[in-house]
Amino acid sequence: MAMLIPLDDPTDRRLADYVGLRESSLRRSVEVAGGLFIAEGAKVIRRAIEAGYRPRSFLLAERWLADLEDLLAARPDIPVYLVSEELAEQVTGFHVHRGALASLHRETRHTVAGLLADSRRLVVTEDVVDHANLGAIVRSAAALGWDGLLLSPRCADPLYRRAVKTSMGAVLSLPWARLDDWAGTVPMLRADGFTVAALSLAPGAIDVASFAADLRARPRKLAILLGTEGHGLSARWTDEADVAVVIPMAAGIDSLNVAAAAAVACYSLAESAGLPAAESALGETGQSAG
Repeated sequence: MAMLIPLDDPTDRRLADYVGLRESSLRRSVEVAGGLFIAEGAKVIRRAIEAGYRPRSFLLAERWLADLEDLLAARPDIPVYLVSEELAEQVTGFHVHRGALASLHRETRHTVAGLLADSRRLVVTEDVVDHANLGAIVRSAAALGWDGLLLSPRCADPLYRRAVKTSMGAVLSLPWARLDDWAGTVPMLRADGFTVAALSLAPGAIDVASFAADLRARPRKLAILLGTEGHGLSARWTDEADVAVVIPMAAGIDSLNVAAAAAVACYSLAESAGLPAAESALGETGQSAG
């Protein structure tokens, strides 16, 4: 039987994991220091636990109990805090329209070296700071069979609530790791045998369809670079890449949002390693501004 604990005081210390969820700067320090992250919604909570993440507690409005009844009953030692929707909003700072939150233990599951060794298709993001964009990139990479994600040191936190939610939990299963050395990233990828493609509006960039045709003719390991929402990839990463690739635009539009660009690139280049997307071994670069 689940450990159901009704609460009606928003200052109750047992709710500390859930305070101020909209305050990203506060949550970065609280969650990383506390070794936790927050999953929102019954589907995402299930995916987190199915992926092996250990829950610390649950915060639910009573009407959401039925959706998670089996999961909660299987974990009778984990507290389930029952609150009104009004109290949930007061504690978290936003309307919890999905009615269910869980606090889970953070884990470091993959390393850069491990991803390089086990992957043939990697998405590499440079300074993508918007959590929703990062989550959407992860969702596209996972759905289209890419092997993993490498993030530059200044990228958003993939386990921040909005990133997890936007990815629909894909960030909990797609292997990812954070880079320590921004300056050495592209040389490292090339030294490991990856063809490095910068999604960029740089002069001389080839269109993505032509590059995809070349990859189909000569399958090889591929890393695509996606840049920050405001300015795209840095000149350094663009210049050091093997090739600059562009998504052709019409009607005077010069670029796509980084998440949309990632989806197009991941779909167009999914067979770069000579494998269909569904046979990925494991399971974003903004083309300019987003």
